[in-house]
Amino acid sequence: MDQPVSPATASTAAAPAAPPGCRVAFTLNGQPHELSVETRVTLLDALREHLKLIGTKKGCDRGQCGACTVLVDGRRVNSCLTLAVMCEGREVTTVEGLGTPHALHPVQQAFVECDAFQCGYCTPGQVCSTVALLREVKERRASAVTPDLQRADAAPLSDAEIRERMSGNLCRCGAYPNIVRAVRQVLDAPAAGAQG
Repeated sequence: MDQPVSPATASTAAAPAAPPGCRVAFTLNGQPHELSVETRVTLLDALREHLKLIGTKKGCDRGQCGACTVLVDGRRVNSCLTLAVMCEGREVTTVEGLGTPHALHPVQQAFVECDAFQCGYCTPGQVCSTVALLREVKERRASAVTPDLQRADAAPLSDAEIRERMSGNLCRCGAYPNIVRAVRQVLDAPAAGAQG
């Protein structure tokens, strides 16, 4: 007959071994950082839980809403789908690295001036995505609705083009018209080419 197992013994026996840790070094908002994390930790959780940068939001945690958008080497990524170890040697920029309360980044300033947010939960991801959009335009990268791929930089972006380029970022409050207006304000600013 089997001997009964005490709850303490059962929980100890059933506990899986901790996943192996890994050291990862990257530049975060212009400063070098090194972390020891499990290999399965997402960049989002590394930022929020390990580095205490809570500007990047956890929305759907499935790469569908864009609230967790950050920049990796200047390109937007969903940090909930990016493992922290994938950022080894790379440059990560979060909303905290774009400006300060006393010296806002031009995109942040435009979002304030155009009232491009309501609850604000999606705003950090929207702002990071807009910074990436500016870089894409500067680099003459086309989108899915660019009418002429040979002349991607020939004309100002239409509202449809802005909406397409921002389509990975959802706003549950529905502030889309003002978000488009904020993006346009930055694009139309004389120094827009210097942003991003």
